[in-house]
Amino acid sequence: MAFEGLASRLQETIKKLKGKGKLTEKDIKEAMREVKLALLEADVNYKVVKNFVNTVSEKCLGNEVMESLTPGQQVIKIVNDELTRLMGGSDSKINYAEHGITVIMLVGLQGAGKTTMAGKLALQMRKNNKKPLLVACDIYRPAAIKQLQVLGKQIDIPVFSMGDKVNPVDIAKGGLEYAENNGNNVVIIDTAGRLHIDDELMEELENIKSVIRPKEILLVVDSMAGQDAVNVAEVFNNRLDITGVILTKLDGDTRGGAALSIREVAQKPIKFVGIGEKMSDLEVFYPDRMASRILGMGDVLSLIEKAQSAIDEKAAKELSERMMTQEFNFEDFLQGMNQMKKLGPINKLLEMMPGVNAKELQGVDFAKGEKELAKVEAIIQSMTKKERTHPSLVSSSPSRKKRIAAGSGTTVQDVNKLIKMFENMKKMTKQMKGLQKNMKKGLFGKFPFMK
Repeated sequence: MAFEGLASRLQETIKKLKGKGKLTEKDIKEAMREVKLALLEADVNYKVVKNFVNTVSEKCLGNEVMESLTPGQQVIKIVNDELTRLMGGSDSKINYAEHGITVIMLVGLQGAGKTTMAGKLALQMRKNNKKPLLVACDIYRPAAIKQLQVLGKQIDIPVFSMGDKVNPVDIAKGGLEYAENNGNNVVIIDTAGRLHIDDELMEELENIKSVIRPKEILLVVDSMAGQDAVNVAEVFNNRLDITGVILTKLDGDTRGGAALSIREVAQKPIKFVGIGEKMSDLEVFYPDRMASRILGMGDVLSLIEKAQSAIDEKAAKELSERMMTQEFNFEDFLQGMNQMKKLGPINKLLEMMPGVNAKELQGVDFAKGEKELAKVEAIIQSMTKKERTHPSLVSSSPSRKKRIAAGSGTTVQDVNKLIKMFENMKKMTKQMKGLQKNMKKGLFGKFPFMK
């Protein structure tokens, strides 16, 4: 989980403050000491930590907090506001060209994940009704061009290449001409990874920039690099004047130092974050939402957006209507499970729920929950079409249960457990339906003002 240690420490510190009716200067100083240690342990740049703690302390010691009836809540607001400001204040969108082609150049160190990120970015652009073209300018890494072509084929996005014997500057120019002739309105240049101290290769990037004049130069950085990521950002920014940063592997970074330092040190916004290995695992970076997650206040907006993009609204509506009837069966149950699975792993969803403490999630075996869901799916898929649509056939037949258990690699007890869960679900929906009827008939009749 991203920011795991930091989130846990900050939430514990704030919890102590919330429990006090009145705050003293000593309380604030002790809390700020904890905040400072938490940020340093998260590998946040020392200067950034110092400025952050000083600013928060100064605001917390103001009359507005000290004399407030809810000082704990005021402190949370200050910390949340400052965390948001630290990471950029508001989300920073891609600057598309008003006319013609938008050129985006990806740069960064070797192994930062630029090629994969080029594919992810192109996929997101297409979702935004753009026509992207990927351009293979990495002529140095073996199979880099092939990797981009494979990714392009996988997501059905064209890839322009001229092999590995042509100068990257000429390839970039050729890619731009190809886009003009083929109606592509976004060109994503995948450049070779290079050390920021390699002057010759850095000069090559400067040459590409001067020829194609990109609208965006995005630095792809491994978020797990921590302090090094900040140093890299500084050097690339000095040489190329980057327009933004993409952080990869944020889902695997338990500290989060890069995300909290880069914006402040390099003065360039974080535009996207990679949160997984799938091509769709790329999110716009929202500083306010990330601050809320760190402080255990959830991220309901992202959760809603995830649900809207992943779940078929029409199918969900039909499913909810069927749940309220006696026709609801194992086929519907399986459909509902598949809809939920599209939202992603359980632990990632829980991180977005308000009030979920990072510490409380530690030690929870989410893999076990995922395995249980897989088991339920295997059981239902081992049933015949008739059994799935007529659940009573299974519940009343020991021989069917035995056959289904053998076919799904589970036990008869597992099948019985599923049947019981399914029947309880039907009972609950029946009670809800009855409650709705009573509300309409009786309650609204007795209290006309509620109609």
